Amino acid sequence: MKRGIVIGKFYPPHKGHSYLIDSAMTSVDKLTVIVCDKKGQLIPGQLRAKWLKEMHPAAEVIVIDDILADDDSKGWAEYTIRTLGYVPDVVFTSEDYGDSYAKHMGCLHVLVDKDRKKVPISATKIRENPLDNWQYLSPSVRAYFAKRVVVLGAESTGTTTTAKLLAEHYKTCWVPEFGRTYSEGKMVVGANLGWQSEEFSFIANEQNRMEDELARACNKILICDTDSFATTLWHERYMGYMSSEVAAFSNGRQYEHYFLTDVDIPFVQDGLRDGEHIRKDMHRRFVDELEKNNKPYTILSGSIEDRMKKAYQVCDALLKSQGHIMTPKNIPLGENNFSTPLHLLSKFC
Repeated sequence: MKRGIVIGKFYPPHKGHSYLIDSAMTSVDKLTVIVCDKKGQLIPGQLRAKWLKEMHPAAEVIVIDDILADDDSKGWAEYTIRTLGYVPDVVFTSEDYGDSYAKHMGCLHVLVDKDRKKVPISATKIRENPLDNWQYLSPSVRAYFAKRVVVLGAESTGTTTTAKLLAEHYKTCWVPEFGRTYSEGKMVVGANLGWQSEEFSFIANEQNRMEDELARACNKILICDTDSFATTLWHERYMGYMSSEVAAFSNGRQYEHYFLTDVDIPFVQDGLRDGEHIRKDMHRRFVDELEKNNKPYTILSGSIEDRMKKAYQVCDALLKSQGHIMTPKNIPLGENNFSTPLHLLSKFC
């Protein structure tokens, strides 16, 4: 059995890395991809490995500590052999270091696309501005770098209309409000089912799932019609208290900006809403909690034209800003467990 390796930081993985790995896969029976993880890197090595495993399920992907100087070829060769427990037959790289590294291991070196003619990109360029290099990222990595904005507000204040118009303007996806779908499902003629606290946990979790799945398909910016943070306030509205269990679903999730729709438009009863009398109180609660949690937000007031003009200005500025590496605390490192297949959500893109 011919065994090969690809080693690197993959910080982050991109299509150039995939070209290297795919090229290697055609030449060996077993390929091990080694992810070097150094303290202080903003994207955890385990997350980079998870992305690579999704991108290349046939490869073995492992993570090791990046503890040696980059030019210590002999040290890296010995470290690699100790990690693998054997000497590989061939190492695939796109760098000159590969010759010395392979020589110290006593194996063959295959140089792949050193001049980056096949895929003209580098991880450094992506870190500098991931949005400008969107075409070189896989869906999982796109979800990580996508600019996420949230539209929230009291009942009948235009949140869904705003989210749809933003998505249409930026030719991207929008995440529908799962809580509304759930509420519609609870409606039974002549029956008052009431609410249970665990239902809000379910709604918050599903909102996160839908958002994270649609982020994989978005066009640089993802528009969210509410989020799990807002669910905590709706729990307070219907249950009478804030729930730490529900709040946990929004802990660590990061968003570029929030748009809070104002209550200065007529109330429309659609059969689900409580009534106009709670709108001002809910609006104040949203303001209080956005301020308390230091979330960047803009209140959208006035006509739909005035609201969208302001929203477009904010989003344009976000998209023009230099991309940065976001570090959400709650990115799952296990297997993907999205409950809603992407093709069923495509109508929102």
